Amino acid sequence: MARAFDIKPLDATFGAVVTGVKIASIDDAVWHELYATWLEYALLIFPGQHLSRDEQVAFARRFGPLEFNLAALSNVKPDGTLIVDPDNDILKVLKGNMGWHCDSTYMPVQAKGAVFTAEVVPKSGGATGWADMRAAYDALDDDLRTKVESLAAHHSLYYSQSKLGHQPKKGSEYSGYGFHDGPVPLRSIVKIHPETGRKSLVIGRHAHNIPNMSAAESERFLQELVDFACRPPRIYHHEWAPGDAVVWDNRCLLHRATPWDMSEPRVMWHSRIAGDPVSEAGLGS
Repeated sequence: MARAFDIKPLDATFGAVVTGVKIASIDDAVWHELYATWLEYALLIFPGQHLSRDEQVAFARRFGPLEFNLAALSNVKPDGTLIVDPDNDILKVLKGNMGWHCDSTYMPVQAKGAVFTAEVVPKSGGATGWADMRAAYDALDDDLRTKVESLAAHHSLYYSQSKLGHQPKKGSEYSGYGFHDGPVPLRSIVKIHPETGRKSLVIGRHAHNIPNMSAAESERFLQELVDFACRPPRIYHHEWAPGDAVVWDNRCLLHRATPWDMSEPRVMWHSRIAGDPVSEAGLGS
């Protein structure tokens, strides 16, 4: 039986470019085929979709309830001028996002995934990278795999941003999302995907403070895991064109932004798919 769209796997352990389909107008049969493809590849890239904001939110909702509908990840103010103050909280968070991370591991429930689209891109730079934590887990040697199976780490946006010297300011232009006063979630370093059953690593810049390790030992160990996990063939960086759309599985991939000349505008739109509280809550939640 012929597919309803064309798939070209990336030169990596995960991910595919999908063409021959307009994702804003697919029927349920094509949607189910697309969802199964997403579970297999974890990252799907759809060039030239040019979704409206309402279309993006509607497409994201097909994956489940949303953690939030739409947020701009942008160095452009609502009036069209560039943010130039290096102390601006929005710029600090954009720069923080250049570290490998999973979305919302610092919230009570980790996100299921995200739909991300490009509206304005710089002349160079500003790619987005993803890293396959399923393949990273599979590549661990037996001793390290046994060790990480028994470990957990806390996750906090305050922690990850503090590594950049960033303390969010009250009443700033940044919404404050993620800087909450609730408990700091504790998450197992190894998780089992609730739909595929595959194991993956839950690491990245928000992870810290492994119980029964010193802060320095914990930081060193977690950084070594990231350094090992985020290397070829387990990584892919996408060079954006306006109109591109992607959807990724936040339950098994890390991602990061990459630098660009911030005297140039970059406007991206992010819809975050809410995680299932049964499978995506922290330990003891």
